[in-house]
Amino acid sequence: MTENPRRPAALRRAKALPPWSLLAAGAVAGGLLGGAYGVVKPPVYTATAYVVAVPTAKSDPASALGFAQAYGRVATQLAVLGDAQVWAGVPVKTLQQNVQTATSPDAPMVAITATSPRADLAADMANAVTRALTQHAKSSEDTTNVELQQFARAVRPTAPSSASPTVTGLVGASAGGLLGGLVVLVRPRRGSREEAGRPAAVPGPALAADAHGAL
Repeated sequence: MTENPRRPAALRRAKALPPWSLLAAGAVAGGLLGGAYGVVKPPVYTATAYVVAVPTAKSDPASALGFAQAYGRVATQLAVLGDAQVWAGVPVKTLQQNVQTATSPDAPMVAITATSPRADLAADMANAVTRALTQHAKSSEDTTNVELQQFARAVRPTAPSSASPTVTGLVGASAGGLLGGLVVLVRPRRGSREEAGRPAAVPGPALAADAHGAL
């Protein structure tokens, strides 16, 4: 098998490049890939609704706080999402994948957040889950002595919550520059190994004679 004569020359030219060229090449390539990803990926919109647990005359604030934590976990269960799908107009699986809840350890409030490629659908899903959750809580109000009320409706977002092509391009450029820097750090080590692997030069006859005369 014959060796390609162009390959050693190409390797020598690659090794002769200045270190900063690898950094620049990595940053440019990463920026282009990141920007392209931001353009191709569809935007994502996020909408959030809030409900609050209010104690009745037979309960206390501490009890309301505990039930708010419980309602935050119940909101994404099938019993609630099964009713919410009717008002949202989407399957239960879509709600399970795109609706999340969050609670606060200090306030009896539940945040219901929905994401969607459509701004109006994100708000509709968050409001639908809120409506279904408050109705389920109302059916057990006599037992829990806690009333779940809507605190704020989800509104249609005016801008996507996903990263813009500019942001993804900057992230890609940073990652590409970092990879280029790692390559720069590895190159000198490889060169040192090649130098270490070469056989030591044998002294010539004249040098050997001089050394013998010195002795």
